[in-house]
Parts: sequence; C-alpha cells; structure tokens
Amino acid sequence: MRSFAGVTLFLAAVLIISRSEVKGENDKVQVVTKLGEIEGVKLKSRLGEDFYAFRGVRYAKAPTGDLRFKPPIAVEPWTGVYDATSDGPQCPQPKINEEIKESEDCLTLNIYTKHNATKRSSGGLKPVLFFMHPGGFYAFSGISAFFGPEYLMDRDVVLVSINYRLGSLGFLSTGTVDSPGNMGYKDQVMALKFVRDHIAKFGGNPNSVTAMGYSAGALSITLHMVSPMSQGLFHRAIVMSAAATSHVQHPPHQLDLAEKQARLFNCSTVSPRKIVECLRTADGLEMGQRLSEMFELSGGHPVLIWKAVIEPDFGQERFLIEDPVVSYLEGRYMKIPVISGITQDEFVKFSYDILTNDTMKYEFDQKFNELAPICFLYERNTPRSREISQTLRKKYVNFPLITESRIPELGELFSDSTIGFSVHRFVQLASRHTKVFYYKHTFRGRYSFFEHPKGTPYGVVHHDDLLYLFGIPLVAPKLFTLSDPENLNVERMTRMWTTFAAKGNPNDSEDEYLKKMQWTPYTSTVDNYLEIGNGENFTMREGLFAERFRIWDELFPLPLTNKSQHL
Repeated sequence: MRSFAGVTLFLAAVLIISRSEVKGENDKVQVVTKLGEIEGVKLKSRLGEDFYAFRGVRYAKAPTGDLRFKPPIAVEPWTGVYDATSDGPQCPQPKINEEIKESEDCLTLNIYTKHNATKRSSGGLKPVLFFMHPGGFYAFSGISAFFGPEYLMDRDVVLVSINYRLGSLGFLSTGTVDSPGNMGYKDQVMALKFVRDHIAKFGGNPNSVTAMGYSAGALSITLHMVSPMSQGLFHRAIVMSAAATSHVQHPPHQLDLAEKQARLFNCSTVSPRKIVECLRTADGLEMGQRLSEMFELSGGHPVLIWKAVIEPDFGQERFLIEDPVVSYLEGRYMKIPVISGITQDEFVKFSYDILTNDTMKYEFDQKFNELAPICFLYERNTPRSREISQTLRKKYVNFPLITESRIPELGELFSDSTIGFSVHRFVQLASRHTKVFYYKHTFRGRYSFFEHPKGTPYGVVHHDDLLYLFGIPLVAPKLFTLSDPENLNVERMTRMWTTFAAKGNPNDSEDEYLKKMQWTPYTSTVDNYLEIGNGENFTMREGLFAERFRIWDELFPLPLTNKSQHL
C-alpha cells in the first residue's frame, strides 16, 4: 500500500450531461445588485417549473499571484452586464472530464431562484439553502455538472452552491505569518457574506439562511458553528455525513504537509517563507493534477489530508481559535436547529478495494498496526496507537482479515472512523442546547456512487442520499420521473429539507407527503433517529449503531473541562 493507484472518491468515468440549454434571448433574465447587473437564464425544474439560474457569479477576487495562500478579498463592483448564464470553472483538482472548465480563478457561486427582475414570487423573500460540496477538501465543485438544482427548484427556496479553494491552494498552513492556514474555510465565510449582502435581490431572505453541507462541506459547517468569523451568517444547519468533532486532532499547523508539497515542485524547504514564496510561483492547475502524490497509501489514504488548523495569532482574523470539541463542550457554538445523519454503508468501498486486491489485503493484514492509524485517522507510532489498533481489529474484524467475507466488517470500521463517530459525537454535543434531527439513510435506489457488479448498487454508501436532493449526472444520467421508484424519496427528502430551511423543523402535518411522519429530535435520554428507507418507510428508531460508537467513545473519551465532567 505504498503507491497511489488513482484518486478514488468514486470519480471515475464521469459523463457530464447537459439537461438544460439556453434557447434564446427570451430565456435570459437580469438582476441589478449593488455590485452591478447580472444576467442569468431561465431553466426548468424536474417537474417542469420555471426557475432562473445565475451561475459562475464571482464572490471574491481571483486568489492568484500574490493573493495565493492569502484570505479572500471581496469582489468589487463591475461595469456592464455580468454573464452568469453558464457555470464557472471548478477549482484545481484531479481532472476527470475535459469538458469541465478548471481554473485557480474559481471563487464563484451559483444562485437558483424562482424570482426574476420583474416578478416576485408570492409570500415575500424565501428561505435560502447554502450548499457546500463534498470531496475531502481536494475534489468536486458546486457547479451544476456535479450538483444540479432541478429537484430542489420544485420547492419554494433559493438555492446557492459554492466553490472554495481545495488542496494546498486552500489549506496550506505553515504555522507562521506566511500562511496561517484555513483559507478554504475563509472562502466559505466570504461566500456567506455575499449571500447576506446580495441574496435579497434574487428573492432570498438573508435572515433565513440554512447552511447545508455534505462530507467535507458538513465538516465545514460544524466548524463555522464555532468560528468567530461565521457568527450570524446562517440560521440553521444541515450536516450530512461528517463533522469536526471526532478523534481527529486539529493541529496549529501542517508544516510537514507544506514541505511535502514543496518537494514535489522542487521548492526549498529551508523555511516556511521560502516554501510559500516558491509555491506561489508554481502552476496551480498542476498542483491540483498531482493531488495523488500527496496521499500516503494506495486507494486514497488517509482520506482526510488537509485539516482545519487552530491558527496562531499573528494579528489576522482567525477562523479557528480552539479545539472544536472543546467549543461544543463549553457551549461556545451557534445554537441553531440542526439536521444531521449518515448513510447505512458510508465507506464500505475502501474495504472492498482492499479485500478484493490480493496484494493489498495481505499487506493490510500483516501491517495492520502500522496502516490502521493512517486509514482510521488516529495517532501513530505510540504504544497507545498499537492498543487502539488491536482493539479496533478485535471489535470489528478479528482474524483473519484477508478474506472477502470481512468486507462488511472492515467497511464498518472505515465508515465509523471517517464519518460515523464524528457525526455521533456532534449530535451528542450539539443536542445539549439545540434541537437536532438525527437520521440514517438506508434507501437503495437503482443508482449509487459505488456499484458492484457494474450497474448494481453495493449498498447505501457515501453521497448516495444526495441523489434524492440534486440532479447528479455523474451517477444518475437522467432525472427521476414521477413513475420512477426513486420519486417518492425525492418528494419527501426535498420537502423535509426545505421545510426545515423554512422553519427549523422538518415536520409538516399539512404537506401530503409529510403528514404521516413525525420526526422527533435526538435527546440525551432517548437516542432518536429517523430511518430514511424507501419513500413509504420513514421510521423513528433508537440506538443508531450504539454498540459500534461505544467503542469509539471509550477509546477517545471527551476531554476533561469544567462542563464535560458533568455529562
């Protein structure tokens, strides 16, 4: 497992399919903002409703040249009409399709709304869903080729999806004034400020913004909830399949990672200043293309390379000032309504890739104590590390590990270490002071981000629940129709998510699709969660993977603070 065979993240063989084309001048629309005039285009939702798309709207200056590795600078007003009729470029990353534009000048967002410049929807300004994409902080994008708006535009909301800097371009941190880090998160803050200042012109209510994120985007939201930079910029949170409250440590810097990036571009590592100065002249697109060289092991491990850092104070505005677990323990977080949850099988793909590869499975078996801390994201090369590894092996997979029959168990270990435990702990901590609606997604439709054999979903894996909130041509080449077996899940999930965005509660007794459902919040005394199965089967249950998460609670107890001692 010493060479990287290719970036995983389920990004192979992408076919980008355009579902909506501009048909003429009558399909275009213009909105006047404080920054200038913006031209978008009229499109159709899944069920045939008109909506307006303003894509590739710049929210910050290009983070290039001297601005690379620096905080984003707000976009300045322009003259003329800003063309927002098509997507902007994705940020530099491993290229998976030549049709997708890519540029370091990528700090743009998309706005989808039923409003236009001359006609307002009934009922005034609408709730805003602000979506932060997944991708491990090194892949994916908020562009419509990845996450199309067609499903959510059948609901009465304004949808915003964003790009933020990825990889070293977004998260290089030296622990010095040269690059304190967290620039990708600061991009997200700048995009939230853009929404606050301008979304009303698109029919969105700046005082009713729901931050919605998946995986890396969800982890980001849980950081924004404790960051001093983000306070008051959103009012509800949807945290899907990740959080920043796991056993993963948040260091003051990742200088070792910056040095590794520097060596790949033949830069001197004699000092942080020399690293930053040299990498500022490197080819940004090449930095994205060579992402695979930043991993330690084949298969894309560790899945989390760039971490949020607790920034040393050099007089800059700091995004993260303390361990987020401590922030939640001490009650220093935004006490806003939350939806949070996981999928049934999350990262079983990593298990499958190892145990169906003759070389990898024997190496993983023989070197488990060495490889497990890398794959499962805990401390390395210590006596305690070996104890953790042996406990996890005994509790999850035992022996032998080299047989394919262990795929489900090893998959649970990958899922819990990377996703499940972080969400479990976040729900525990956040629910002490606010309502948290907890879920597990178990519906297996006809499409999945991991299919084996080809065309057959292996389970309900990471990202699969997004298939019922967004049009994703990457996986499902056609939008689901009213007669498709996935239709009811699209109807119910889009309604739950947007009802929550409107009022902080996903229940609606007057909605024909939701009236039979009563989703009750998680509490410290009753471990409530909603199982999201097929459209007819949304059921309240208790004890989500309770025995598995108890292992992690015992291995990684909460730090002792004045308040944690009373939990």
